[in-house]
Amino acid sequence: MSPRLRVFATAIAALTLTFTLVNTAESQTTAAAQQVPPAPQGDHHADKPDLDNRKGQVAPPGQARRPATATIRWNNLGTPAVVTSDQPLAEGLPADPNQAARAYLKASESLFGLPAEAVDALETVAVNPIGDGHAVLLRQKFGSLPAGIDGMVSVGVNGGKALFASSSLSRATGAPPAAAITEQQALEIAARDAGIDPAAATTKLVTAVAVPAPDGVHSAFQVTLIGGEQGFTTHVDAVSGAILTREGLADQHADPDNPSWQAFPANPPADYSSTDTRQKWCFTAGPGCGLVVGGDPATGLAWDVDHTTGTPTLTSLGNAAKTYENRANGDPFSVGTRTNAPSATRTYHYPWQNTWYTAKCNPAVFDTAGENDLEAAISNLFAMHNRMHDWSYRLGFTETAWNMQVSNGDRGGLGNDPEQGNAQAGARVLSVRDNANQITGPDGVAPITNMYLWQPIAGAFYAPCVDGDYDMSVIGHEYTHAISNRMVAGPNAGLSGAQAGAMGESISDLFAMEYLFENGYRPRGNTPYVTGGYVTGDAERGIRNYDMSKSPLNYSDIAYDIVGQQVHADGEIWSATQFDVRQAFIDRYGDANAWVQRACANGQRPVTQCPGNRRWVQLHFDAFLLTAVGTLSMVDMRDAMLAADQIRFGGANQDIMWNAFAQHGLGSGASSNGQSDPNPVPSFVSPSSSNATLTLKGTGEASAAPIRLYVGDYEARVVPIADTDPATDLPATFQMTPGHYTFVAVAPGFGHRRLDLTVRRGQTRDLPVGMSRNHAASALGATATGDGVNHAALIDETEATNWASLTAPVAGRTISVDLAGDTAVQVRRVQVSAMLRTANPADPADPAGQNRFSALRSFEVLACDASTGKDCGNIANYRRIYVSRSNAFSTSLPRPRGADLIIKSFDVPRTKATHLALRTLTSQCTGNPLYLGEQDLDPNSATDCATASPAAPHIRAAEFQAFSH
Repeated sequence: MSPRLRVFATAIAALTLTFTLVNTAESQTTAAAQQVPPAPQGDHHADKPDLDNRKGQVAPPGQARRPATATIRWNNLGTPAVVTSDQPLAEGLPADPNQAARAYLKASESLFGLPAEAVDALETVAVNPIGDGHAVLLRQKFGSLPAGIDGMVSVGVNGGKALFASSSLSRATGAPPAAAITEQQALEIAARDAGIDPAAATTKLVTAVAVPAPDGVHSAFQVTLIGGEQGFTTHVDAVSGAILTREGLADQHADPDNPSWQAFPANPPADYSSTDTRQKWCFTAGPGCGLVVGGDPATGLAWDVDHTTGTPTLTSLGNAAKTYENRANGDPFSVGTRTNAPSATRTYHYPWQNTWYTAKCNPAVFDTAGENDLEAAISNLFAMHNRMHDWSYRLGFTETAWNMQVSNGDRGGLGNDPEQGNAQAGARVLSVRDNANQITGPDGVAPITNMYLWQPIAGAFYAPCVDGDYDMSVIGHEYTHAISNRMVAGPNAGLSGAQAGAMGESISDLFAMEYLFENGYRPRGNTPYVTGGYVTGDAERGIRNYDMSKSPLNYSDIAYDIVGQQVHADGEIWSATQFDVRQAFIDRYGDANAWVQRACANGQRPVTQCPGNRRWVQLHFDAFLLTAVGTLSMVDMRDAMLAADQIRFGGANQDIMWNAFAQHGLGSGASSNGQSDPNPVPSFVSPSSSNATLTLKGTGEASAAPIRLYVGDYEARVVPIADTDPATDLPATFQMTPGHYTFVAVAPGFGHRRLDLTVRRGQTRDLPVGMSRNHAASALGATATGDGVNHAALIDETEATNWASLTAPVAGRTISVDLAGDTAVQVRRVQVSAMLRTANPADPADPAGQNRFSALRSFEVLACDASTGKDCGNIANYRRIYVSRSNAFSTSLPRPRGADLIIKSFDVPRTKATHLALRTLTSQCTGNPLYLGEQDLDPNSATDCATASPAAPHIRAAEFQAFSH
């Protein structure tokens, strides 16, 4: 070892990452819902979950030399999943980044387990620049076989220093046993497992690889199959024929020398008028050009040029994208064959008359003149894919980072994999609506993206009649799935599992937003930070639960949504976090003027001369290159971004990044037992801030109650940050970085209480929580009877369970509550929740996933006083004391969201009672005018929720609570 090379050593506590993968999808309970893709939130995800059958764990070394002040998390192969620190991990390394990375690994043999000769044998996968530094990605070989999954290490280096490491290396380095099955047998095994007919598969790739596992290194075949309704990369054990891993590939957004395209920069008019607001986008400056798009960043050639011949294709085929019509095929893995009508003048201008909207989804327009504006749709999608290619190329999604192009020239990576876009995909198939998807295989396998038509569907989704080919917030979202899945963990892996998948959804929203922002384009939305505002008809929140700039979510909220741990909803946690990280960069470096923003977007200024938002998005791209495994938790990605800042900007932004992360529960103490952990440990502590110390204390009637405290707006399925129960391990005293927070306090017998607090720097204070006795609490002895099933769930003081009535009519379903105690009490306030719960197969009364439209909308409260001699077992003896507004639980297009349904407080007239009753008036399906009536002219589709949805007879409520004050 060079005497100038210094590796710091100390003992660090170890955390464990697991291989366990979880895939959840929202269950649909109605036939109408089953007609549309399973999760109409912007992407199609494979029906089969990602799978990793490798079991066990290699214990980390007991006496490894570990970097001082560093944090280490271990993988199941006994090597560091992450090594991160605010100080260099090693100094005195060679100037060459590849040599520096290898020198660091050799000097850290006790940590990574690789002797010098094993380090020398590592294959160099990529050396990608991050500012003045580099991300060096290396891969193990086992005998003659390269690692097919894992066996990777990424080392961030700059100026002879190692600043970050991420690995899935194996301490076992020997050759695996010889194969005992053939490639064909492996193909057949993988096809059976995936449910794909090999004869019908559009892609069939079989490669001999090695797969490291805790029980040793396996000889395997890596099989990539795309076809039918699925797409997977599967690793088949070459000795036993067992399935080792399976990863789904689908993520469920004039002058012949101067070609030009007509395109909507963000989307058609926000008021859905038929005014054609497209711009003329030209290769070079010319008359009438609204934007000069320039050429391919690497070659300067125009979008429609075949790079292998250097000649124009005269249609919607180019090096970065090939765009087709695919209206007759509902299979998302197929690719159309019809492109734009050839244009000898390379003038790709086609009529747009807003046909799908004005025809109100009447499918007859497919066979009329203009074919539902089909040519305009193909051309718009082609232009947008090229714009995303060029924008992301300048941020690092290049050939060596495994981008998508027909020809890579001599610049690295594998070619023959342009983005293959299907415009108006499956339009002639009624069940294919209200979605978009991106199917991304490994480098060299051409990805497929589908843009669908949008349409109202009874009891499932209420979208306007619009074409997704024109909404850039959706197109950019889908394209970004390919960016993240290609750049994370090298060319053959991708984001995999629950938290990683959630970040994939979030990053897609974030990058689409950033592209639009940097180029000065405003998508439909009340703010620029709404995804899908055009296709959903909702300018407030678009296709998400929240506008990312107004989101209360934090890391403790994993699995908060109606369907539990779900990638779209959980992704909004990362979006809320990253929006504030981005804002912190803008606060420090400004957001500049439109000219500077566009110059940065076009690569005309170095990032060190760009505003804060550009620096932020650059770090996200850099962080991808620092990951060596796709099964990432949000904590892992946080660390990669912090490391990227150290490498590119010398750590200049650690303070603002840590503070923003901490405000969203991803502070220095946050942890997760794996990327699919539904209950990670949040931390609101920043190492760069003077944190406050708070102590939770009950007051008044609740002074001795075991109160649980949650950060944010949710209780169900959420991790508390503190409690006053001495029987639990959770303390009453906790720390938080300064900021404004909302909380939910819950205690048995006291129901729910919301509160908010501004936490100030360095303060030490009590957090008093006064709570009133909940007379309708089963914890105090209250009981519930009446219509429907699961009566006790209505008074169990958690929104994670609910009462349901599944028979018509919805109006008049009644459940009465015998209040706690033996005497009448005065009631002045009730709290009601319409929240839904996740599917529970163990519940024989109501086992399935719950349709969003079955949630309570309006209700009455009735009272009875048995102390006056009335028989309160007879509902006829109750009197009505309160009628809610018709929209007590108000929801909007395109469907109800959990944030609309959480517990609310309602004041009622002073009433003395021994019994109360909740009587339903309407559900979201029967009472919300947004979901009622026929809303289109499609003769094959009914839209009225109250008559066309099987969920119409269903109604559910999660909580009923009663208080004297």
